Amino acid sequence: MILKSLKLESYRNYSSCDLTLSPGINIFFGDNAQGKTNILEAVYLSATTKSHKGSKDKEIIAFDQDESHIRSVWDKDGMEYRVDMHLRKNKGKGIAINGQGIKKSSQLLGLCSVVFFSPEDLSIIKEGPVERRRFMDMELCQMDASYLYNFTQYNKVVNQRNALLKEMAFQDHMKDVLSVWNNQLISYGKKIIERRQKYNEDLNLIINQIHYDLSGKKEDIKVIYHPNTTVESFEEDMRRNEERDLRYKMTHTGPHKDDLIFEVNGVDIRKYGSQGQQRTAALSLKLSEIEMIRQMKHDNPILLLDDVLSELDSSRQNFLLSRLGNIQTLVTCTGLDEFVKERIRMDQIYQVTNGVIHEYQ
Repeated sequence: MILKSLKLESYRNYSSCDLTLSPGINIFFGDNAQGKTNILEAVYLSATTKSHKGSKDKEIIAFDQDESHIRSVWDKDGMEYRVDMHLRKNKGKGIAINGQGIKKSSQLLGLCSVVFFSPEDLSIIKEGPVERRRFMDMELCQMDASYLYNFTQYNKVVNQRNALLKEMAFQDHMKDVLSVWNNQLISYGKKIIERRQKYNEDLNLIINQIHYDLSGKKEDIKVIYHPNTTVESFEEDMRRNEERDLRYKMTHTGPHKDDLIFEVNGVDIRKYGSQGQQRTAALSLKLSEIEMIRQMKHDNPILLLDDVLSELDSSRQNFLLSRLGNIQTLVTCTGLDEFVKERIRMDQIYQVTNGVIHEYQ
């Protein structure tokens, strides 16, 4: 997978932008708050329909505008795909692939695979379970169309069931309707649990060796899937928690409450690990993501590195860059000194100044 070009209109601090990208390493450098990360966000949005920051569309559109456009051209196995994305403040986003509008944003997921890595990804390890579920779901949605469908349907059912629980505070006769949503929740939820279990098994086969090498052959990492319920006990757990659900008017049972635990040498590093261990685990996780997409889709994802190298020591920088191989990479940084010092290959260099990008010679 290669991103050939990117055009932006009224996107954050860019009134307009037209980039042609190298299939190798693309560097975007400049001072802080100039718009470097916005480029990576636009690429990620073009591939996944969502901002890596969780920003809403209206927050992305330039301050004095009502709409924004992202136009990207991708090459996949010699086939060219044009993705046009139209963001509007008061409406849902419009998306077209090769000029044909799509009805659901989910139809875009899986066409273009990207891996985004920033210093904030440390939160996957050290913050609450929401970040870890979000990481796991986004990766699986990019790789597995059936998971994407089940995940989308499951979330709809959770929302509809929660709405019904609120209504039932005043209309107790609606318990029969609740059982219908319970059955759907269990049906989709079991498929999600099974796929997450398989994902966790595959992840451990990859991440352990990467982390062992990255830590100087000193640490073994294990990722433990911690489901809120199991396929076997889902129905019983739903029944047991029904009174609690009615009392609090929300669903307490299901994979939307799952978590991942990261253990290094048998220790839960979220609770007891050093920041260095957490940072190494986050890097190992992102490198594993690249390898899993390669194995699952038989293709290289596009790697987006947002000011990551400044957070890593020399050995980890070299380890990361040695794993890139023929992966197209977009890197943001404040200067080129580290690249020159470490003799890192730079195929295309752009300087970013207050929402304006110039090719750097």
